[in-house]
Amino acid sequence: MIIQRVVLNSRPGKNGVPVAENFRLEQSTIADTVQAGQVRVKTLYLSVDPYMRCRMNEDTGSDYLQPWQLSQVADGGGVGVVEESKHDNLAKGDFVTSFTWPWQTVAILQGSSLQKLVPQLVNGRLSYFLGAAGITGLTALLGVREKGHVAVGADQTMVVSGAAGACGSLAGQIGRLEGCSRVVGIAGTDEKCSILVQEMGFDAAINYKKGNVAEQLRELCPGGVDVYFDNVGGDISDTVISQMNQNSHIILCGQISQYNKDVPYPPPLPPDIEKIQKERNITRERFLVLNYMDKQEASILQLCQWIQEGKLKVRETVVEGLANIGAAFQSMMSGGNIGKQIVSVSK
Repeated sequence: MIIQRVVLNSRPGKNGVPVAENFRLEQSTIADTVQAGQVRVKTLYLSVDPYMRCRMNEDTGSDYLQPWQLSQVADGGGVGVVEESKHDNLAKGDFVTSFTWPWQTVAILQGSSLQKLVPQLVNGRLSYFLGAAGITGLTALLGVREKGHVAVGADQTMVVSGAAGACGSLAGQIGRLEGCSRVVGIAGTDEKCSILVQEMGFDAAINYKKGNVAEQLRELCPGGVDVYFDNVGGDISDTVISQMNQNSHIILCGQISQYNKDVPYPPPLPPDIEKIQKERNITRERFLVLNYMDKQEASILQLCQWIQEGKLKVRETVVEGLANIGAAFQSMMSGGNIGKQIVSVSK
């Protein structure tokens, strides 16, 4: 069977900025027959995520991430429909997902590697299983619960950087649902800031490209910052940390501003900021959602309930066509999208 697939065409280098041309669309073939335990799936949606930047390097810098190999098919979160099955628990027409879905139009996969989906849980929006009701939503929810120490009635203020991104836009809403009394986002355009406040229920949002971020933070968080959901690192995070309260908490989710630099993860703080962190007893522990998979099922159900009730607003940036996945990745890494970046492969 003839298919299309996307392979890693070149590496940007540890300090390079990824471009669409780092990926290549090519024609390939898969077997015409499915073996025992396997299924043939048609790809519907693929997820494009910041962590994938690390997989473009020969050394990902992480023991749980494998590098993509040159001229080999890339992979990540995906959703598809079963076209043929020789696996006992999966039938033709079932919708399925995997964290290691190959970037190709059709694939033959081991049925045991797939998770069956219930579309009704997300009102039929299958792409949500790659975002708000998938690993992105889990990261936001478990990050807040496991590292944020949010308590109802504690009058806590949360700040979210990268707040218009896939994880940040959910984290701020979840912070409010879990008990924060005030939520402030930091994003890169007026449009993003407007969406955060008017659509997603943030109390305020700061465009870090306009004005003085430190002054705006002091004005919007007069009682200081109790919980910081950190998606970006760098200067923005240093500014937030300098205004955090005694015994406050950093949820170290991502450091996208540092992903094109050859630095350890998590990147070390500047000496003056590290001094503030230690003196104020601010927790800053590496957070990895894969360490909490025992809580996955209950957490996904909670996310789906909030989505169905309209309490969790979801934004997606959808790009049509497998051929455009490289451009979608480049756009996401440059901060050009709002919410989750999804590639629609086939309908």
